[in-house]
Amino acid sequence: MTSIEHAASLLHEAPPAENAGERASWWQVAPMVAVLALFFGLPMLVVFVVSFFDFSRSDIIPAFIFDNYVELFTREVTLRLYASSIKFALIVWAITLLLGFNIAYFLVFHVRGLLFQIGLFLLCTVPFLTSNIIRMISWIPFLGRNGIFNQALQGAGVTSQPLEFLLFSDFAVVVAYVHLFTLFMVVPIFNAMARIDKSLLEAARDAGAGRIRTVFEVVLPLSRTGIALGSIFVITLVMGDSFVVRTMSGGQSASVVSALQNEVAALQYPPAAASAVIMVIIVTLMVAGILRLVDVRKELAR
Repeated sequence: MTSIEHAASLLHEAPPAENAGERASWWQVAPMVAVLALFFGLPMLVVFVVSFFDFSRSDIIPAFIFDNYVELFTREVTLRLYASSIKFALIVWAITLLLGFNIAYFLVFHVRGLLFQIGLFLLCTVPFLTSNIIRMISWIPFLGRNGIFNQALQGAGVTSQPLEFLLFSDFAVVVAYVHLFTLFMVVPIFNAMARIDKSLLEAARDAGAGRIRTVFEVVLPLSRTGIALGSIFVITLVMGDSFVVRTMSGGQSASVVSALQNEVAALQYPPAAASAVIMVIIVTLMVAGILRLVDVRKELAR
């Protein structure tokens, strides 16, 4: 037997260790894949199928029509709802990113002592001990026409009459969103910054870099994993919400999810399913765009 034949026989006798490790990895993720397929994949498949059905006043009719999607993309009202949802998501994302990055930066690099860091970090989570609904509704007496803020401005002589735009407006919606979701940006950025070696900042200062340049050229690139994860959390939460928009805007603004809920309440399941499918696609594309910029899995594996 030649050496080549001997090597070939060894390859046939025992599979490579890499193949065995790969099979073991698949067995490890198999339970999670099964759970996701059962509780996410299957319901989404049902929603996708129903989105092609026809409907009447009281029933859905199994069919294969594109009317629900055609109506979705040709109605000006629906397009405005999607534009409104995306607008809120982008505005809230920008504000929470600015706040979350600065709060995390302060906690990691300006607070001395790990115990004090943890204490301040836990202090940020105190509002989450109450319901989101209670925390959101608490803004109504504060921002109202005769609320605390308007009374304080008038008492200080800053304004002569109440500010009307503070409540039941897009401004109130953004304020509530920022209040509710900023922590979802702070936590991942804080975790990413906590892993940065402090000697890198000292080296940057020794090289003549100022504080702002150090932040943009050292801290920001090394925090991109936390920024990406926080962005995914905030965008998906805002895009999937309807209660905040409906309550804080006083019915003057709406979202795709609120319109979807109205369709479900009216037993219009096929158009609601079509709206849900398009919303999932939009959110998936937004998340894919974030993951395209940052390889989260590679960064976390470091």
